[in-house]
Amino acid sequence: MRSSETILPLSGLRVVALEQAVSAPFCSRQCADLGADVIKVERPDGGDFARAYDSDMHGALSGHFAWLNRGKRSIVLDLKQDFDRAAFGKLIDRADVFVHNLAPGAVERLGFGYEACLARNLRLIWCGISGYGPDGPYRDKKAYDMLVQAESGVVSLTGTPQAAAKVGVSVADITSGMYAYSSILAALLQRQRTGAGERIDISMLECLVEWTTPQMYMYQGAGRVPARVGIRHSGIVPYGAYTCADGLVTFAIQNQREWRRLCETVFENAALADDPRYATNADRLKNRGELESWIEQYFSTLSRAEIVERMERAEIANAVLNDIPAVVAHPQLAARHRWTEADSAVGAIPALLPPHNLQHAPPRMGKIPALGEHTKEILAELGLKHD
Repeated sequence: MRSSETILPLSGLRVVALEQAVSAPFCSRQCADLGADVIKVERPDGGDFARAYDSDMHGALSGHFAWLNRGKRSIVLDLKQDFDRAAFGKLIDRADVFVHNLAPGAVERLGFGYEACLARNLRLIWCGISGYGPDGPYRDKKAYDMLVQAESGVVSLTGTPQAAAKVGVSVADITSGMYAYSSILAALLQRQRTGAGERIDISMLECLVEWTTPQMYMYQGAGRVPARVGIRHSGIVPYGAYTCADGLVTFAIQNQREWRRLCETVFENAALADDPRYATNADRLKNRGELESWIEQYFSTLSRAEIVERMERAEIANAVLNDIPAVVAHPQLAARHRWTEADSAVGAIPALLPPHNLQHAPPRMGKIPALGEHTKEILAELGLKHD
């Protein structure tokens, strides 16, 4: 362990990660950033297949892999071979956490299901991430991010009335990885009290469906099926992006006080606030077509700068609809010094500081490992030497 890790919250913990793609690597990278010794176990035939997703960084390193795997140690093991499987068993014996996102049943066939690991290590926190969970009729169904977005109903909520769309980031993978991470932290706290490990089973479907609860309540409680409304809100009006003289302006109304300030200061039409067609959010939702057409007609002679100035005076929440180049150059990220660098086999690459923001525990922005970079080192720690 490096001495700089002693100040970090997860320093001294060992996480064994039998992982690939996004969900489990996203989970274990949070652990690495906060000081855990994360040992990434990779196959000999190319390792984590996210290594080959792209070559965006310096024309040689996958941007996805760089994002998900800094600060880890990579060991190459072929778990179908006796020596390598025995080495993996020694890793489990010494681990605090084992996280994997192999298909349901895969780790069991290798001999490292929960019960088998528990017999080796009573304090182990065993965490499996899968598409649909370890049982049920969908147990063995293949699950990738877009497919789970579709299955969970998220795609039905995203896009325009004419065309559905998936969310533009890997939201099913990310949410399951983050629930896995937070569940592991909870299990570590519980272990301090009980001395016992825990089994955690994370379902990508369940994680993403949890996020659709308000829309399900809309259907279950009011009988309304949420509509796709593009860059608008399905249940609050006005809320979203509206066309003005030189593009789009984005703003959000959360309550009646804000609605009145919007009418008085931005629309310069105080009487509109009490118009019975728009007096409450339910009224505005019922008459949204008429109201939103009026808003865009009113905005058609105003620039974004003029509208944003009025929004700021009225204390109405608003935002610029940025593209990715604009986000990279975002002044708030620059002002808060969020950009740093991470080392890799192909040189330093830009990296965002993780948003944990613990005041007294700055994250460890570790190197992105080459495939098998730490195999000999880790085997030596286990008292093993590969022939």
